[in-house]
Amino acid sequence: MEYPNHNTESQKNKHLTFKERVVIETKLREGFTGYKIAQILNRNRGTIYNEIERGTTTQIIQGKRYEIYLADTGQAIYERNRLNSCRRFKRLDCSDFINWVVKVMNDEWSLDACVGFAKKHELFKPSEMVCTKTLYHYVDLGVLPIKNSDLPLKLRRNKKPERVRKNKKRLGKCIDERPEEVNSREEFGHWEIDTVIGEKSSRDNVLLTIVERQTRYGIVRKIDSKSTKAVMDEFERMKVSFGDKFSHVFKSITSDNGSEFAELSELEECTTTQVYFTHPYSSCERATNERHNGLIRRFIPKGKRISDYSVEDIGYIQEWMNTLPRKILGYSAPEDLFEREFDKIYAIA
Repeated sequence: MEYPNHNTESQKNKHLTFKERVVIETKLREGFTGYKIAQILNRNRGTIYNEIERGTTTQIIQGKRYEIYLADTGQAIYERNRLNSCRRFKRLDCSDFINWVVKVMNDEWSLDACVGFAKKHELFKPSEMVCTKTLYHYVDLGVLPIKNSDLPLKLRRNKKPERVRKNKKRLGKCIDERPEEVNSREEFGHWEIDTVIGEKSSRDNVLLTIVERQTRYGIVRKIDSKSTKAVMDEFERMKVSFGDKFSHVFKSITSDNGSEFAELSELEECTTTQVYFTHPYSSCERATNERHNGLIRRFIPKGKRISDYSVEDIGYIQEWMNTLPRKILGYSAPEDLFEREFDKIYAIA
């Protein structure tokens, strides 16, 4: 069977021209159907029928009303629709919001944190704001007084296959034994621990970082060295600070297999705190803590001596991290959520 009207060279994604609209008007007056006109113009019949419907207008001739297609009307409607087809550039309409974002960025907030915080606290009307993606687009276009180099972090993803090696060194209970309520973050009081080094020298201080999994609240302490004694001495100070509530606040601690945590399991002997250890080479099992270590690196780059930073400097970094609105927390600050849980513990007494 032959298909004489078959044409594999039909025009696609091409708008009708005014010349084609004139042909449509002429052929309709001659009695041609939309299907026949589509064949003549080598266009999809749906395109022609839609154009006829848009360009049809009412005219009064000798007192009678007629529905007739006019090429001028079709072209005018097409040009009007084209003017409204592009989204409006909202930069000028959102100047107050943009200026606020630029000001807050001085506190090392990310663009998403700015948008989320403004929405959560209703600082601006929705019509006066743009989304996070649009803000990044404005930065790339250069219409904001912010450059990509000014952003605290450019997202980088490197998806590697999950690999778990056999644990040759056993410092205590494996993370596989950790209860489900810890893994799901449903319960408060479960922490991840790590150390952050500055200069690769035994003479430099080290940061001990501990992050609560549910609230993302972080504790940062400057200790003498990356050693077992320095870590356990700091925990002795925290036990004194939290008193008899220590085990209620620190229900469990998850660590890597670093030698500085070799005696961490001794906490189980004098408290009810449970200690778990991740598999070797599996930093993803302490992802919350690793994320917070990355925040610290904004202030203390690799290779910089931690000894050069005072206790007040470390305290400022800890406060900044804990007051930073987080998208994963509904743009609440970790400090607010931690204090709420902390108050519950003392209310039980």
